[in-house]
Amino acid sequence: MQINPVSATDSTAATSNASTSTAATSAFGLSFDSLLKIILTQLTYQDPLKPMDNFQFVSQLAQFSQIQIGQTTNDKLTALVSAQSNLQAMGLLGRKVDIGTGTSLITGKVTALAFDNGNSNITIQTANGSTISNISISSITQIREGN
Repeated sequence: MQINPVSATDSTAATSNASTSTAATSAFGLSFDSLLKIILTQLTYQDPLKPMDNFQFVSQLAQFSQIQIGQTTNDKLTALVSAQSNLQAMGLLGRKVDIGTGTSLITGKVTALAFDNGNSNITIQTANGSTISNISISSITQIREGN
């Protein structure tokens, strides 16, 4: 059983950036260890009379390494964006905000924050004393200093 190498020079692989991007995206579901096992399996079952070109092998290792770095970077950026959002939400405590509700506008003072799976929701107290909870921060239209 012969396994063809994955490379941009392979006759079955498309040379466009879109197909390369698609191939890299489909590999994101695998861990780096799984990708290394694929390479080891490929080496185990290759034809000894037609070994893989050294350049292709090193190129594949570099591609797998880039995928792992990309996954790690994506995970850390996601955590950073979530932390940034939470810090910005904390800055709303005690401030007056305007919330757009279709055709009307509700104004109130932010009294509480709720964090749920990286999403921040606020609770406001309006001028007439009513409390409105679970308002998405994305619905805020204006922020002012509280009184």
